[in-house]
Amino acid sequence: MSKRFILALIATLFFGFQNSFAQTNDPVLFLVEGNPVHLSEFEYIYSKTNGDKADFSKKSLDEYLDLYVKFKLKVQRAKEMKLDTIPVLQQELAGYRKQLANSYLVDKEVTERLVKEAYDRSLRDIDISHIMVLVPPTASPKDTLNAFLKVNNLKTAIEGGADFAKVAADKSDDKSAKTNGGNLGYMTALLPDGFYEFENAAYSLKEGESKIVKSAAGYHIIKVNRSRPARGEIEAAHILIRKDPKDNGAAAKVRIDSISAALIAGAEFEALARAQSQDNLSASKGGNIGFFGINKYERSFENAAFGITKDGEYTTPIETQAGWHIIKRLRKKPIESFDIAKRKLQPKVQKDSRYEMAKVAMLSRIKQEANFTENKKAYNMFASLVGDEYMTHRWKPGYEKATDVLFTLGTENKYTVANFENFSQKNSRDRLRMGRSKSRLEVVQFLYDKFVSETLMQYEEQQLDKKYPEFKALMREYEEGILLFEATKILVWDKASQDSVGLEQYFATHKKNRKYFWNERAEVSFYTLKKDEIKCLPKVRKYAKKKTPTKALSKYNKDGKKILSHRTEIVEQGKNKVVNDLPWKKGSISATEINKRDLSHNFLKIEKILPASPKTLKEARGYVVADYQDHLEREWVKELKKTYDVKINNEVFETLIK
Repeated sequence: MSKRFILALIATLFFGFQNSFAQTNDPVLFLVEGNPVHLSEFEYIYSKTNGDKADFSKKSLDEYLDLYVKFKLKVQRAKEMKLDTIPVLQQELAGYRKQLANSYLVDKEVTERLVKEAYDRSLRDIDISHIMVLVPPTASPKDTLNAFLKVNNLKTAIEGGADFAKVAADKSDDKSAKTNGGNLGYMTALLPDGFYEFENAAYSLKEGESKIVKSAAGYHIIKVNRSRPARGEIEAAHILIRKDPKDNGAAAKVRIDSISAALIAGAEFEALARAQSQDNLSASKGGNIGFFGINKYERSFENAAFGITKDGEYTTPIETQAGWHIIKRLRKKPIESFDIAKRKLQPKVQKDSRYEMAKVAMLSRIKQEANFTENKKAYNMFASLVGDEYMTHRWKPGYEKATDVLFTLGTENKYTVANFENFSQKNSRDRLRMGRSKSRLEVVQFLYDKFVSETLMQYEEQQLDKKYPEFKALMREYEEGILLFEATKILVWDKASQDSVGLEQYFATHKKNRKYFWNERAEVSFYTLKKDEIKCLPKVRKYAKKKTPTKALSKYNKDGKKILSHRTEIVEQGKNKVVNDLPWKKGSISATEINKRDLSHNFLKIEKILPASPKTLKEARGYVVADYQDHLEREWVKELKKTYDVKINNEVFETLIK
């Protein structure tokens, strides 16, 4: 090899390394055998692993960099061992990817978006009016169309100058509109299930604007009157004096005014509530009615309660349909942060029909981005020619134009009738179940829609690495974790437990390790005397204390009658509670204890003290195997460092230190 070639090779390697470090957006922190580890990857895994302890100090970063370099060295060896080509590991990784991708797609695009949307909306109250045209759940298509035409005509009339409140009072199917002109007052998210489109309009229209929307109740013309920061919730107490229709509430007014005067004079609110309030549910609790938000109580009551500016203050007498009240604010609940609120909002969102609507919207977005192109002619031909056997066990794929393309995604992904037939065959449960109540065309359409949806989701899964860096990071973590586990299992764990020669050699070299020694131990006799022989107990204890277990058993178990039993154990110092309480010497005997299960009498005696002594390999095996594993891993890391080239860019590393 010429000198010129060697110099050229060195220059290529050097400048290649320099260029790989020179990426400005995400520089390379270190290379293992030429494979880059970028700054973002290290910073992400350092922060994730250390959590609150990730202080980005030089000491902490140095320690973690050393660990991560060792980790990458082991992954490099695993790849050289071709562990990433083992089918069972590939299947495990594919299964994890699918599971993660499914939750990632739905969580990121549906759940998180809807929860954030609901939270942001909950920060504002919207005052709205509406005109409703009822559409019952059992309405026919004709009735639904007529309802739409009616609401559309009403909208046209309003746009032509008709007064919204008057139209609502005259034409709305909401009976309350006759008295409130269609004004529903202030509302806040989440609205009830089936009113998501209504809610969308409420939070998207400007003040004074109106729009036709559909809900679970029917069609609405919704108009936004005004908005305000959300009132949230307060905890309050009240004193209620009910009105008597006979005097138009005059007596109630006199009584509430006297209570108000007593409060001003210094009387205790809670005491007055207990003595005077006619709200039987809250009077015994000093008038406390708990926390509440908007639209729980009558508007005059709500406005008065939320009009109190400080905890502990109360209102002047307030009139409602129920009677006269004095309201005291106990405390106002602060607006929760998103991180706290989302735990409550998420289950509500997932139970709401908006969740499925958002999934449909997500699929529409994927179609658009993937340039979804459908061959309706091919689908209609298949749907019309497939027989009623399609809904039975007897049906099998065999359409003569199975190669016809049903739809495409992007420029290369084509899905044929044959693909749909295979999908239909795998989903036989749906075919048979629906076939009992639906027509053939309805069953085919249902399965085709499901096939398209699942295909779109699979297509989108393939794009996740590009769209979400955190998803790519999670997949890398899991893949490398699988490889590390498998390599460590082969080269360390299995070897430590199966390499008997190596284990014996390691033990012979390290047998002076204190873990491989017995501490001082005692040979302990455990005696049990039957419950009916208590009269013999003092004699048995006295004899056992002086004599061996053999002699004690021989003396008291005679003529085929066994009243005394015994077992011997070797007890390490500090490992038995009863023995711990005895003087640590030969002949020590414990007090008698009664066994609660069989009422037998039990005591123990230290027969002799065994000095500290080395364990055999068999006795110390658990410790030795664990230590041998650590030894093998250290040797493995040494060998990896010699084998593979590691280059660290200290300039990039310094940028991490805070």
